[in-house]
Parts: sequence; C-alpha cells; structure tokens
Amino acid sequence: MRSIGRSRDLGQGVDVAARQGAASHTLRHPTGTHVRAVAIVGPTSVGKTRLALRLATLLNAEIVCADSRQVYRYLDIGTGKPTQAERGAVSHHLLDVVPPDEDFDAAKFARLARQAIRDINARGRRVIICGGSGLYVRALLNGLFPGPKADRALRRRLVQEHEAGGPGLLHRRLASRDPEAAARLHPHDLVRVIRALEVYELTGRPLSELQRAHESPEPPCFAMTIGLWRERDALRTAIASRCAAMVAGGLVEEVRGLWMRGYGPQLAPLTTLGYRHMGAHLLGERTLADALAEMTLDTCRYAKRQLTWFRSDPRCRWFHAEREEGIAIAAARRFIEGDEG
Repeated sequence: MRSIGRSRDLGQGVDVAARQGAASHTLRHPTGTHVRAVAIVGPTSVGKTRLALRLATLLNAEIVCADSRQVYRYLDIGTGKPTQAERGAVSHHLLDVVPPDEDFDAAKFARLARQAIRDINARGRRVIICGGSGLYVRALLNGLFPGPKADRALRRRLVQEHEAGGPGLLHRRLASRDPEAAARLHPHDLVRVIRALEVYELTGRPLSELQRAHESPEPPCFAMTIGLWRERDALRTAIASRCAAMVAGGLVEEVRGLWMRGYGPQLAPLTTLGYRHMGAHLLGERTLADALAEMTLDTCRYAKRQLTWFRSDPRCRWFHAEREEGIAIAAARRFIEGDEG
C-alpha cells in the first residue's frame, strides 16, 4: 500500500487570536427574537459529530448538517452520514435532500437551512449547525455575494481548455489569480474551479475577495462558531481509520449500487472523495489497496484545505477535540443560555 504521506500543519495548533475569536454576526430573527446557535466546524474526522450529538442532548437541540455531500440521497457510507441510531436520538436536517443527479449549491443550502432554523426555533428547540463545508457555513451565517450569472460560452471554453490541457491546468491558473480560492478547492473539483475562474474573468476580482466583502443583511441566527482541532499525526491516524472503516463497511458496494441506479461516475457527487477512488477500483484502474491509500492521502489534503478555510475566520473559537471538549461544551452552554456574547 502506498504511504499516506504527510501534510504540513494538518491539525497543528491554532493561534491565540483565533482561539479567542468572537461569536458570529447578530441580527434579529424574522419573528423579532434573537435565535442563538452553535456552529461546530473543523476538518474531517476531527470529532464534530460527536460534539454536536453531546451538545444536542444537553441543550435540547436539533442539528442542521452543513455538508455539501450529505445532502445527496444514497451517498451514505462515503459521506459519513450520521447513523440511524444517531438520527433517532437527535433530529437532523439537510440530509438526503436531493438525488445525486440534481444540482445543489451553497445558495440552495442556505435557503433550506434558514427554513430549518425557523422551524426548529418555532418548536422551542435549540439549534446546532455542524459540518465541514466552509462555503455552506459561510452562506448560512454570512450570506453569499451576488455574483455574476453563469456565462455558458465562457464555461464551455474553460471545459475545452481543461480537456486540451489536462488535469490541473485550470487549478494552476486559478492559483495564479485567486490563491485563497485555489487553496481550498481540490484540482478535481472542476465545477467550483471553473466558477471561481468565471467570476474572476467576468468581474476582474478574485472570488475569495468578493466573498469576504459581502455579508448577509439578515443572518438567521446569532452564532458562536466552535472550531475543533487535533495534532497533525492524530488527525492523520483518525482519517486513515475512518477511510478504512468506510471500505470495510461497504463503500465499494455503495458505489456499485449507485452506478446500477443510473448514477454514473461522471456525476459531480461521484467524483468526490471516496467515490472516485472506489470507482477507479471498480473500473480496474486501481487495486483496492491502492484506491484506499489514495483516498486516505486525498482526504488528508482535503482536511488541510478545510483548516485553511476555517482558520481564516477570526470569529472561530478553537478547542482541542479531546482535551478541551468539556471546555467547549461549557462555553457553548453559556452562549446558548445568553450568559456570553
């Protein structure tokens, strides 16, 4: 099996300023009340779900899942969806929203998540937002900038350049124009890479700059953002264990089943972590051992990009996922109950 490799700064310590960051924006709920929420973010495999479930039980809360892949039906093992037992213990929202062949983006997520927050609040329950999709969390809490409409001709040209220049061409171009966006996008995420290049070509400004400059006029809640971290080696070990467990738990069969349903490997959700790797194995392009090794390495790289994204938010308060779990829970309870913020 190939080496997992080492990613510098994967889960290493967080600076003091970030650890002491303030809570997110405040604005009145449409009903005139202040809805308080706790958002739990961080890299994959760090322990977000565990903390969210503990807090939900303690605070009589429901969980809004901020995950760009868990919204798709039938993508269960490879996305690490909460188990049926976990869903039975705590209500989860924004899971299994659309089939894999339906377009879904951060704007749609934010709209549905806002409605979920209103419904949760109307039932007198607390709100916990949990997920590692940074853009989805930002779209919900801060809104998305009103970007230019899609330019189909420009997109066709970029696709043609990708096909002619090979994998990585457009990502390298994006890195020269918008390094921040390139750092958080995988080179295989062609849809988002093309969108970032499209925005740059149509506006002359980097997508990341426009996103930072825009804030929603009416956030749905007053949120405290908790970031979880682990030491680099511990996180790498957790990622390796999780990837191996997914394969042992039937990820190959899940991919085969999706193909049999008519959801082929060309669909965007099936080009993501785990699905493209096991797809390559099913096509005979990789042994299972090599596919798992590549999946693990790519997941470590993805975790590093997640950390880069969330560390850029000065309002995120960082806690060690294990040693400081109790401190994080206490801080979240104080915030939700109105004793802080």
